[in-house]
Amino acid sequence: MNIKSTLLIIITSSMFASCGRSDDGAQSFNRTRKFNDEWVFINQDVENGWRPAYDDSEWQPVDLPHDWSITEPYHPDNPGGHGTSYMIGGVGWYRKTFELPYDYANKRVEITFDGVYQNSTVWINGHELVTRPFGYISFRYDLTPYLNQDVENVITVRVDNSKQPNSRWYSGSGIYRNVWLTVTGKQYLDPWDLFIHTPKVNEQTATVSFEGELANDDTEAVNVNLVTRVFDPAGLEIRKSESTVLIPLLSKASFQQEFEVAEPNLWSVNDPALYKVKFTLLDGKRVVDELETTFGIRHFHFDADAGFFLNEKPLKIKGVCMHHDLGALGAAVNTRAIERQLEILRDMGVNAIRTAHNPPAPELLHLCDKMGFLVMNETFDEWAMGKTKHGYAEIWEQWHEQDLQDHIRRDRNHPSVIIWSIGNEILEQWHPQGTEMTQKLVAIVKNLDPTRPITAGNNDPVPANTLIRSGLLDLIGYNYKHHTFKNFPTAFPTKAFIATETTSALATRGSYDLPSDSMRIWPVRWDVKFEDGNPDNTCSAYDNCHTPWGSSHQASWLPVKEHDFLSGLFIWTGFDYLGEPTPYQWPSRSSYFGIVDLAGFPKDAYYMYKSEWTEDTVLHVFPHWNWQPGQMVDVWAYFNHADEVELFVNDVSKGIRKREDQNLHAMWRLPFEPGTVKAVSRNEGTLVKEVLSITAGKPARIMATADREILSKGGDDLSFITIDITDENGVLVPDASNSVSIAISGDASVAGVDNGDPTSHHNFQATAITAFHGKCLAIVRAGKTKGKVYITFKSEGLSSTTVALDIF
Repeated sequence: MNIKSTLLIIITSSMFASCGRSDDGAQSFNRTRKFNDEWVFINQDVENGWRPAYDDSEWQPVDLPHDWSITEPYHPDNPGGHGTSYMIGGVGWYRKTFELPYDYANKRVEITFDGVYQNSTVWINGHELVTRPFGYISFRYDLTPYLNQDVENVITVRVDNSKQPNSRWYSGSGIYRNVWLTVTGKQYLDPWDLFIHTPKVNEQTATVSFEGELANDDTEAVNVNLVTRVFDPAGLEIRKSESTVLIPLLSKASFQQEFEVAEPNLWSVNDPALYKVKFTLLDGKRVVDELETTFGIRHFHFDADAGFFLNEKPLKIKGVCMHHDLGALGAAVNTRAIERQLEILRDMGVNAIRTAHNPPAPELLHLCDKMGFLVMNETFDEWAMGKTKHGYAEIWEQWHEQDLQDHIRRDRNHPSVIIWSIGNEILEQWHPQGTEMTQKLVAIVKNLDPTRPITAGNNDPVPANTLIRSGLLDLIGYNYKHHTFKNFPTAFPTKAFIATETTSALATRGSYDLPSDSMRIWPVRWDVKFEDGNPDNTCSAYDNCHTPWGSSHQASWLPVKEHDFLSGLFIWTGFDYLGEPTPYQWPSRSSYFGIVDLAGFPKDAYYMYKSEWTEDTVLHVFPHWNWQPGQMVDVWAYFNHADEVELFVNDVSKGIRKREDQNLHAMWRLPFEPGTVKAVSRNEGTLVKEVLSITAGKPARIMATADREILSKGGDDLSFITIDITDENGVLVPDASNSVSIAISGDASVAGVDNGDPTSHHNFQATAITAFHGKCLAIVRAGKTKGKVYITFKSEGLSSTTVALDIF
């Protein structure tokens, strides 16, 4: 039956107002729990693996999230090629045997997969549910009809990532995101049916709207009591409503609620205030479902002349593009690892993330909500015309509508999300069908969320572009073409601008090609194999190396900084990522694009942005001061809050420099002599900051620093430990490549190791790692019990060190 009823509730500013925290004595309701532990896995195809009685006793025990590709060896002949980091795909099977708790009887039980890469088929107790091919989309199944209450249940997932290449970057393989089990009564509120928006917002008042549907899986109509409570960012209950709703049998009832908030605490990048709403469904006094979610009250718009405004205040979007892998952890989602990435980017001044080029892990959006990042949320890298042999184009006709709908419905309540992107560098932009396809996709998005602008990343951003010609893109998205930014008002009068992807500068942390004022444009062309470059497959970190379609870091930023109508940019990329090692191929296996390397260590360009994008006082002098005697070395300084920098070598002044000709750095060309470089920044003659760079001696010590020394038990929390190879005086040795072993005492394990070297073929899960330019990283995972953990780092000929962690 297809019957719906509708209920409209308007909550006024005085109705059901409350000043206390929620504490009504209602029955506790544990709706959703993680379903990640105690799976088994086999990395091969098997016959009849879906049968409940199948013998899986020899399979590998795993906890989810799990990426099987990250543990596999690199090989130049692997079919994914350099784009996917020379990693192996293949077929894998997962199984989990579980019993239902007694209180699940007569309940509705649903399983949610946040993401499986890719072509996943799910069985429960031998019943095939459905195959979901798209590896980045979340999906749910109702398990209720097939579950056993009194005997064991078996859920089985087959994952097929064997058809290669199917991605232009490292995808990972397996159930690489979280899995959740949700239990409700037969009447429930589907979170994807809930739409929260704020049709009216200012500093004095805001209107908040909840639109949703209550479902009824029972074979008779049911009256339920819907209780809605709203809590402010401090946790105080500020609104409450109660109503009775009749839900027809085997159908849904729509509801809409509106209420006013006086003097709202507006969500912003500097104050990401989050409200909370709790919906409780009761059948009499029995709770049948309870759903909590956060939301933000904020208002934004893009102006063709003046750029982006958040809460009526102008704000330049300072964004980066991010792929989904987490370096040494591969594609396997970990909340702390994502949070660390965001912390590093925030310290640089980043205020926006583009989810390139696919729906992100839900954890990323929750963190962006909480930490104050704006998000461009992207769905597709290709439409019906493919870029890779086995890419999304193979499933476009059958799946694009549902995948897009599921993406929007899942993510539309996040205040961080301000832009939907329906595609990246879509090949149809040069073909007439691009217009009709754009119209269709925009209609799908607007039907589910009419409140946010839509764009696409166009690498041919001209009026003749068929996606743009549809007239339905709210923002004209530019991929590169920075030299044309200033002409945007002429090319697109009355339209708003966003630089969806920029720069593509290349750098290896700690590597420098001289002279620094000679620009390397590598490769010659994107589709021609690069035969030149450096013998060690490095790219210079001076901001003097970029792709032919891109630019240096400062070249793309300067016009965006200058013109108000340029609302902002998303740099390619924030972090290095696995795969796509432009300009090189084998043995390089990860990218050079990042402002931060794969291990999370900033490259020098990081400090250019920090000097431009933050109020922190910056004086960053590079490169290191270990060269051959007499060798000419270019010394750069990124600085702010000062009008000049003076450089001293062994206390002898080498001159004062100011920023000139729109350069965002100062530069000195000097013959190397061992000793100390001192830089002093001043503003109108007053000292601002002073930094030293000292010639390092031979490697003598290991220094290890944990980003967090107190972790939570449970098997998910991580500590990222930076390992520096120093001389006897504690000075980093910039060419040190010592191998460091890792030993752990206590309930913890090595989750990953890395050093940021794009050519390294080390095992990411090893218990030893070689330093790269004096640095490497150990990622330690807390176990499931409380206690002290000691991590000892050793290297032949060096003094060792130990880091202590507390697990609570």
